[in-house]
Amino acid sequence: MKHRNIRTILAATLLGLVPLGLAGCSARLKPLPTVKLSVWWSDEDDRELIHETIEAFKKEYAKEAVFEVTVSTESVLTLRETVLASPSAAADIYMFADDQFEVLRSAGALLEVTENADSIIAANGGVENGACRAAMNDGRLYAYPVTAGNGYFLYYNSAYFTEEDIKDLDTMVEISARNGKKISMDYSSGWYIYSFFRGAGLELGMNEDGVTNYCNWNTTDTKYTGVDVAKAMLSLATRDGFLCCDDDGFLNGVKNGSIIAGINGAWNVETVKGAWGENFAAAKLPCYTLAGDKVQMCSFSGYKLLGVNAYSENSSWAMKLAEYLSSEETQVKRFEIIGECPSNVNAASSPVVRSSPAVTALSEQSRYADTQRIANTYWNPSYIFGITLAGGNPDHKELQELLDIMVNGITAQPEETSGTD
Repeated sequence: MKHRNIRTILAATLLGLVPLGLAGCSARLKPLPTVKLSVWWSDEDDRELIHETIEAFKKEYAKEAVFEVTVSTESVLTLRETVLASPSAAADIYMFADDQFEVLRSAGALLEVTENADSIIAANGGVENGACRAAMNDGRLYAYPVTAGNGYFLYYNSAYFTEEDIKDLDTMVEISARNGKKISMDYSSGWYIYSFFRGAGLELGMNEDGVTNYCNWNTTDTKYTGVDVAKAMLSLATRDGFLCCDDDGFLNGVKNGSIIAGINGAWNVETVKGAWGENFAAAKLPCYTLAGDKVQMCSFSGYKLLGVNAYSENSSWAMKLAEYLSSEETQVKRFEIIGECPSNVNAASSPVVRSSPAVTALSEQSRYADTQRIANTYWNPSYIFGITLAGGNPDHKELQELLDIMVNGITAQPEETSGTD
């Protein structure tokens, strides 16, 4: 009787445990949450790599969630307007140029990076490095640096120029003219004509309000005046060995042999290299003649960044994916595919990246480059000024008048725009 009672108790105990075991099994079989994320990516040539990176991300976190990630194209040229029109409708993650940073952040469209922020900053050279300065405000990180190659430098065909020749723009123009060729630059873009004014020590930048600029390019009481710069630009534009043209004009000239040197951006490296072959070379910008002196041309240093939308419904996962898409490994692979210089310091130091003449040129030019922080009112006035000089100032307006008009436009209060959300 006693033994029977023990067996009964044991059986009852075991039976009581069965539901618990089944409940535990049921919990383990609970479906994983579905995480939907959208990505706006600017570049097309590396799209396969981005899809591969996303698949690797899904695999790494496969035990935590089921991911549905869509990738769409949105150019960095139109990104700002698209996001600001309706921030909540924008992608969870989007690529943008660093000159759009302050506008997007001020509009509340960028989520502060709170996951692994310190390691991301360190990986991109620390808070004093340009890539981090481009992605930070008041000591806080709001974006993930992806590239440090959104800058410009001097391309040249070494069959025509020596390393001594390329130090002086006037020398290069003379050599080009003697050979019936051209050295080119885009006067229609404020991005490039900045090099003349900044080289002269004149100033341009965004005010603390984040929507207006300060600019003294029409100054008359500095060592080099605005008129001095305008005269130098106009003189170059009218010389036989010099050509004002845009990106397409530069590449067409390189391909047909009419252009043997040019001031242009890093994104065109592969095309130029393909045209010039073993004669492909690159260097920092040369000096130009300003009021009888030789002055080093300066530049903008530009970066591409990934932002996480402050309206993202899966912001934590969006931050993880953005970090993945901007990792050291991904940046090296992107360089191999499209030639864009990495912002990650380890990636930039890798042998495959350091072997590039363009990266070396960007590094040399960085000593004479400024992070681009400019309100949108800069671009149209500088465009009008640039194309006027490129055309030889056909209406023969006073250069000071042209400068005053440009600076008034650059420093103007922007027109009110409204977006719906």
